[in-house]
Amino acid sequence: MIAQLIRAAAPKPRGAVVALAANDEMQLITIAPAAARARGVPRLVRRASGPLLLLLLWHVLSVTGLLPDTVLAGPATVLSSTAELLASGELQAAIWTSLYRALTGLLIGGSVGVALATISGLFRLGEDLVDAVMQMLRTVPSIALIPLLIIWFGIGEAPKIALIALATAFPLYINVYAGIRNVDVTLVEAGRTLGLSQAGLIRHVVLPGALPNALVGLRYSLAVAWLALVFGEQINATAGIGYLMSNAREFFQTQVIVVCLVVYALLGITVDLIVRVLERTLLSWRPAFSGT
Repeated sequence: MIAQLIRAAAPKPRGAVVALAANDEMQLITIAPAAARARGVPRLVRRASGPLLLLLLWHVLSVTGLLPDTVLAGPATVLSSTAELLASGELQAAIWTSLYRALTGLLIGGSVGVALATISGLFRLGEDLVDAVMQMLRTVPSIALIPLLIIWFGIGEAPKIALIALATAFPLYINVYAGIRNVDVTLVEAGRTLGLSQAGLIRHVVLPGALPNALVGLRYSLAVAWLALVFGEQINATAGIGYLMSNAREFFQTQVIVVCLVVYALLGITVDLIVRVLERTLLSWRPAFSGT
C-alpha cells in the first residue's frame, strides 16, 4: 500500500490518469494541473495591482497638493510631456541611441566575460592565469574608471560603450565560471563512461549544466548595463535618454526627468522578460520549483 501511495504521489503529467488499487478494485483518478485547480484573482491581475496602486497614490498626492509639481510632477503632467516628446520625435531618437549604446556595450563585455569564464572554468591553467586578475578587477568600481576612459577614448561614443562593456563583463564572468565549476561531477563521470570525448563532454554535459547560471548572469548584466548607461550618458552626451535628463535638470523640468526614468524602467522590464522567455525555452529540460 505504501508503494502504491508513493507511486500515486509522484509527479504526473498534466491531466494524467492515475490508477489506484483499493480492496482489489481498480480506481481511476484524474490528476488536474495546479493551474486548473487554482481559484481566485488571476495572477496577471495580482501582478498589475501593485504598480496600479502606486500610480493611484501618486495621482492622489499630486491632485491634493501634498506632492507639489516642483518636487515631482503628477501623472497627468508626465503623460502630456510624453505626448509632446513623442510628437517632436525626441523621445524615439533618445531611446534608439541609448539602446544602441547599452546593447553594443553588453555584446562586447558579455562576449569577453563569457570567453574568459569558459577558459577559466574548463582549464586549470586558464583559471591560474585569468581568475585572479578578474577577481581583482571586479572590485574596482566601473564609475571610477570614467576619467581614464575619457583620456583613452576621448569624449565621443567610445568611452560610453567601454564603460557599459566593463560593467557587464564581470557578472557574466562570475556566473558562467561558477556554473561550469558547479556541474555535477557524476554527470561528467557518466559522460566519460559512455565514451564521450573531451569536446563532446564539454558540449553535451558541461555547457548545458552551466546554462542556468549563464542566464542568471545575463539578467544581472542587463540590469548593470542600464545603470552604467545612466553614468555613461553624462560624458558629454548630445543624444540619448541621459541627455534629455541632463537638459531637464538644467531647466527644473521634473516631468521630463520622470518620463526618462519611466523609459529606463520599461526598457529594463522588457529585456528582463526576454531573458525569462529564453530561460523557459532553453531550460525546458530542467524542472524547477515555481512557488506555491
